[in-house]
Amino acid sequence: MSWIPWICLWAAWAQPFELPATVKQGGVIRVRGPVAAVAARLGDRKIRLFPQTGGGALGLMPVPADQKPGSYRVELLDRKNTVLSTSEVAVTDAHFRKQNVVIEQNVAELRPSPGESEGAMSFRQAVSVVRYWSEPLALPVQGCMTSSYGVQRYLNGKPTGNIHAGLDQRAPAGTPVRAVADGVVKVVREWNVHGHTVGIDHGQGLESMYQHLSRFAVAEGATVKKGDVIGYSGSTGRSNAPHLHWTLYVNGVPVNPLEWVKVASCYAGPRNARPKR
Repeated sequence: MSWIPWICLWAAWAQPFELPATVKQGGVIRVRGPVAAVAARLGDRKIRLFPQTGGGALGLMPVPADQKPGSYRVELLDRKNTVLSTSEVAVTDAHFRKQNVVIEQNVAELRPSPGESEGAMSFRQAVSVVRYWSEPLALPVQGCMTSSYGVQRYLNGKPTGNIHAGLDQRAPAGTPVRAVADGVVKVVREWNVHGHTVGIDHGQGLESMYQHLSRFAVAEGATVKKGDVIGYSGSTGRSNAPHLHWTLYVNGVPVNPLEWVKVASCYAGPRNARPKR
């Protein structure tokens, strides 16, 4: 009966995994598989999977806002990069709107401070092993949403070619800003474009960044809990009024926070009061 352990081992390595049938642009695929799976791949994107205390492995696969809609194959990989299992997922069009932002010209023309772009990129690309986060995430402030993720940004009527990578919430100057989940503070910087910025690593590919703060309440290296005050809202950097801009990153890609939290829009009235497509 020595073949029984081999059958069990094969099952642990080759068992199929489940994915949602669809995911919108800007969404996140929670890839779950056996502990033998250490990575997942979708096209050219490859992410790490981490063993979970409840069993199995979990990885967060981001779907960028500009991912072309269509059917995609997701592969589970072992340590030798061998494909253990595959499944299909359909990426659907999120129908992001367009939005014009009016801002003073001298503010619009701000350029990144030395090391700003590199520092933000370094933060986004780091993936730590310990998982601090749990769901649901918390809102950093209670204000309504003034600008959603994914809108195509126009600045003073001119297209920027960029999308809004985060979420803006109404927050009068000095409003306490709180961590959306447990984590380790990796960034506390005064930057030209981002403004006063705090970045938190929540572990295993999930990070959050809070921008345009008026002042800080934490230092780099601090460990925070969900709901801890990490700073106060303001209008530093490339900003036209006090508010909070915050971004969720999954394995380096900005994703839609509205898949993780619920927040009412400030423009809940007639359709023509909202940013137009």
